[in-house]
Amino acid sequence: MTIERKADAPDIHLHAGGQGFWLARMIAALGMPVTLCGSFGGETGVVVRTLIEQEGVAVLGSNADAGNAAYIHDRRSGDRVAIAEMAPAPLSRHEVDDLYTLTLVEGIAADVCVLGGPAAADVLPVDTYCRLAADLTRSGTKVVADLSGEPMAAALEGGVAVLKVSLEDLLADGARAGTLEELVATMRALQRSGVERVVVSRGDRPALALATELLEVAGPRLEPVDVRGTGDAMTAGMAVALARGETWEEALRLGAAAGTLNVTRRGLATGNRDQIERLAACVELRPLAEPVTAGQVATATPDELAARARPS
Repeated sequence: MTIERKADAPDIHLHAGGQGFWLARMIAALGMPVTLCGSFGGETGVVVRTLIEQEGVAVLGSNADAGNAAYIHDRRSGDRVAIAEMAPAPLSRHEVDDLYTLTLVEGIAADVCVLGGPAAADVLPVDTYCRLAADLTRSGTKVVADLSGEPMAAALEGGVAVLKVSLEDLLADGARAGTLEELVATMRALQRSGVERVVVSRGDRPALALATELLEVAGPRLEPVDVRGTGDAMTAGMAVALARGETWEEALRLGAAAGTLNVTRRGLATGNRDQIERLAACVELRPLAEPVTAGQVATATPDELAARARPS
């Protein structure tokens, strides 16, 4: 819930939020049927589920005793002032089981399953990501993960087709990625740990993509209005292209276009399909020679990154 100003009166808005929803909203905007699997409980669960469904996203929900996360922000001053925030409660063992089987069956029936991170670290056991990635991959579903920290390490252990992670998250997890040499070494280590393709977004700099070759993914430079949600938009664009059976290069272009255009909008992970697909033609893919150093570049494995991110 956000409080804006309209003339001299408060203007109150209700919005659905969360990474899973933002990914699904962009997928739907690009014309791909999408189902969001999640747990819903309490008054906030009823509201958020209704708001999600109004965005053209199908919802499969498991029931939870506790309410969904929520916050109230006051933006009448022009800044975002937090008035109240309600964190999500950890799911019980039975609630985790219900969510897992619901997501697994829906994922097996899909061409692509996108895994987003939890709202809080203790919402569900981290091994859920490992089991889900492994089960879906063995069933022939392409798994795209937009994760960091322990969920990322768990998903890689299960095996994923594409990992999208931000440079900011890699650095926060303890990776040595301050130079291009270190970043590429970290991407290679991630690839060896159970992912076919790695994409690292780098804020206003071109993203890097690693499959069989290293590519720089450069979209047009645009004046930003709100940079939040650009990474989710990029992941969603790549997932849509892969679900359509398009090439890796086409997936990178569509993902970069979705993320690039999103910075000009105030809604997180929103956009127009025709505009995004037209902008994709303006995205450059530049082959990069992998940097060579005199010695080995030390980097951390995903398990080591997760251990560093784990609270002591």
